[in-house]
Amino acid sequence: MIAWPAPALTQLPGRGEIPTVHDTATDSLRRLDVGPGENPKAGVYVCGITPYDATHMGHAATYVTVDVLNRALLDAGAQLAFVQNVTDVDDPLLERAKRDEIDWRELAEREIQLFRDDMTALSVLPPDHLVGVVESIDLIGRDVVKLLESGAAYRIGVAEADGQGADDVYLDLSQQPEFGRTSGFDEAQMDAVFADRGGDPAREGKRTRFDPLLWRAEREGEPSWDVAGLPAGRPGWHIECSAIATAYLGPRFTVQCGGTDLIFPHHEMSAVQADALYGEGAFAQVYLHQAMVGLEGEKMSKSKGNLVLVSRLRQQGEDPALIRLVLLAHHYRTPWDWTGDGVEEGRRRLARWRSADAQTREVVGGLDAPSAGLLADVRTRLADDLDTPGALAAIDAWIEAGADPAGLGEAPLGDIVDALLGVRL
Repeated sequence: MIAWPAPALTQLPGRGEIPTVHDTATDSLRRLDVGPGENPKAGVYVCGITPYDATHMGHAATYVTVDVLNRALLDAGAQLAFVQNVTDVDDPLLERAKRDEIDWRELAEREIQLFRDDMTALSVLPPDHLVGVVESIDLIGRDVVKLLESGAAYRIGVAEADGQGADDVYLDLSQQPEFGRTSGFDEAQMDAVFADRGGDPAREGKRTRFDPLLWRAEREGEPSWDVAGLPAGRPGWHIECSAIATAYLGPRFTVQCGGTDLIFPHHEMSAVQADALYGEGAFAQVYLHQAMVGLEGEKMSKSKGNLVLVSRLRQQGEDPALIRLVLLAHHYRTPWDWTGDGVEEGRRRLARWRSADAQTREVVGGLDAPSAGLLADVRTRLADDLDTPGALAAIDAWIEAGADPAGLGEAPLGDIVDALLGVRL
C-alpha cells in the first residue's frame, strides 16, 4: 500500500538525545533501547485506521505524537524503521459500507486517501511500510496456521445456519502465562471493555472468555480469502498487528504506539499472540499510549456525532500548522478536550512564532551561536517523555524575553520547530 509524500526534513546541527517515554506495560519511564553505536536502530509500530470514517482529533493526536517520537529519534541519529497498518477489512468497515450502500472496498479506498491527505497536511512523516490487511492475508494466515500446528490455537465449529459449516480459530490464553502483562488489567477491568471493543466473551465453545479470534470462517455476504490450512475466511482484528509488525520489524522491536483505548484488548492480544509465535518477550519492548481527546467536556465519538475532523477544519481554511500546535499543547499522556479557546490560543501562538522567526532568521546565520540555547532546551524537553507542552513553553518564554537571536543556539526558530515539532512557520 502506498503511503503519503514525505515532508522535507530540516537538518539541525548537533544531535538530540534518545527519548525516554512512559511504558504502559511497566508503568514507568524508560529510555528507548535502540542499541549501541553511531547508528542505533529503532523499530516503531503504530496501529493505523480502520477506514470507514475521516480522521478525527483523537486519531490526529496519536499520529502527531508518534511523529514527534520519530523526529526525536532521527534527530538523535537513530536509524528508523517505521511501520503502520491499515485495517482495510473488519466488521465496522463492512457495517458502514452496508449502511451507506457502498462497496466496502470503495469505502476503504476513499477513506484511506482522505487519511493520506490529512497526514500530508499535518506534516507527519510517512511510514516506511503502510500495510493493509487485504494485501497481507497470506502473511497473517500463515501465522494462524503456525499457532494451530503448535497447539496454541483451537477451532470452534460454525453452525451451518450462520456460515458454511467451517471453523473459527481462537488463541488458547490458558497456555499463555504472559497474558495480562502488557495492559496490567485485572479481570474486572478486562470484562468492563472486552465486549465493547470487539470481543465475544459469551461465544459458546471458547476455552476462556477472553480468547481472541484469530480467523473468522466465511459468513454469507462477507468477504473471504483462501489460505492453505484454514477454511475460507478472514483474519481477526488482533492477529493482523502481531503478524504485520513482526514480519516487517522482527519478533522484537522497540516501541508499539496507539491510543489508550487499544491497551486492552488489542495491544494485549497482539503481544500475547506474538509470544505464542516467537516465545516469551516477543513483540514491542515498550508500549506508548496516547490519551483520549474530547470535545468541550464530552467524549468525542462517532456515536455522539461530535467529531472534530482534520479534513473538515482544512476545508474551513484552518492552517494545518495551527491544528498541529493545538495538539502539541497537550502532553500525550494527559486526556484533554478540543475547545474554541484552545484553538484561539494556538492561533495567537502561531502568529507570535512566525513573527519572531521573521525578525530573527537572517540574524542567526551571522552569529557565532552557542551550542546551548533554545535548540538545546527543546531537545531536552522532547527527550523527557516527549514533553511537547514544555517545548512550546520554552519557545514562548524566549519570545516573551525579547526573542534575542543569540538565545536560539545554532539554528533559526523556524528550523527548530519544523525539524522537531513538525510545525511549518
